[in-house]
Amino acid sequence: MSDLHVPRCEQVQRFLKRESLAGLLISNPRNVTYLTGFTGDDSYLLVTQSKRILISDFRFIIQLAEECPDIEVEIRSTGQTIGDAVGGLVGRLKLGRVGFEAGHLTVAQRDALAERMSAVDLVGTTGVVEQLRMVKDKHEIELLRRAVRVAEQAIGVMVASLRGELSELQVAHELENQIRLFGGSGCSFAPIVAVGERAALPHCPPGKKRIGEREFVLIDWGATYQGYRSDLTRVYVTGKISPKLRRIYKVVLQAQRRAIEAIRPGVSLEAVDAAARTVIEKAGFGKYFGHGLGHGIGLDIHESPRMAVGQKQTLSAGMVVTVEPGIYLPDWGGVRIEDDVLVTRRGHEVLSSVSKELDECVIS
Repeated sequence: MSDLHVPRCEQVQRFLKRESLAGLLISNPRNVTYLTGFTGDDSYLLVTQSKRILISDFRFIIQLAEECPDIEVEIRSTGQTIGDAVGGLVGRLKLGRVGFEAGHLTVAQRDALAERMSAVDLVGTTGVVEQLRMVKDKHEIELLRRAVRVAEQAIGVMVASLRGELSELQVAHELENQIRLFGGSGCSFAPIVAVGERAALPHCPPGKKRIGEREFVLIDWGATYQGYRSDLTRVYVTGKISPKLRRIYKVVLQAQRRAIEAIRPGVSLEAVDAAARTVIEKAGFGKYFGHGLGHGIGLDIHESPRMAVGQKQTLSAGMVVTVEPGIYLPDWGGVRIEDDVLVTRRGHEVLSSVSKELDECVIS
């Protein structure tokens, strides 16, 4: 376990003391990675008030030694389920009250654990590690910067080589190829490439429609770099800029700028959302912006916090969020502009730098 992960586990241990828990069973793979550095799967982490033990299996013995050599490991035997291994470990440690991640274990998994630990009081917890993950440390911020940079390098090559006969799906595949060539481990998520009217679908799956069939294409993409994920969206013009596209694009860009200007510590999530939403509503497109303004990014592409109507929580320095207002018109298309933004001590920093001026997004 590196110097990065020890303080994170210590925060969990402070939670155990506050809640009078003997231990917390971490089953969400992303949370296991966050607390240990281990990137494999099918493994649980048990944090007690004095120990940190990874429960895994034979497949990961070497990987565990490489990624987190200083952590205690319990390797379950062949034929032994992870529930059996957890039950045996908790029994040996004589733990009486153990928390589990209620948002990750299924009811069947929870019940199976309860059967194996009949003498243990299992307590459901929610968002313990996710709350810690909201505020990024310097190392995480650097990895997110790299993830943004890889995504930008990939789109630069992709846009330079766009041809009208390419399909949405071909563009998506080539984006992933470029991301890997520039050092990413892959896409943050399946890229969204939507031509013309298909851009009215906020999460349009790429299909066979050709890039040159309409005047613009919306591309939503991101790169994964050492586990951390970026998330960007741009609209590229493949024909002439129509007055309608120019008008709608101007509204969305203004909405995004207003929202970014509002980002600083202490501002509520709903207030940032409102800064963008008000611009779109005043322009007469309020009913065509039906999703939240943005979300946190990190080890997951969607993680806390969430900027949306009714979200009272406030921003803190170290949070990294997307800002992605959009207008989606059925039978015409949609415009979304998205950047990744770091909340700093005095305000904010936009991590992404791909041009979003419409006249600079025209592909000849």
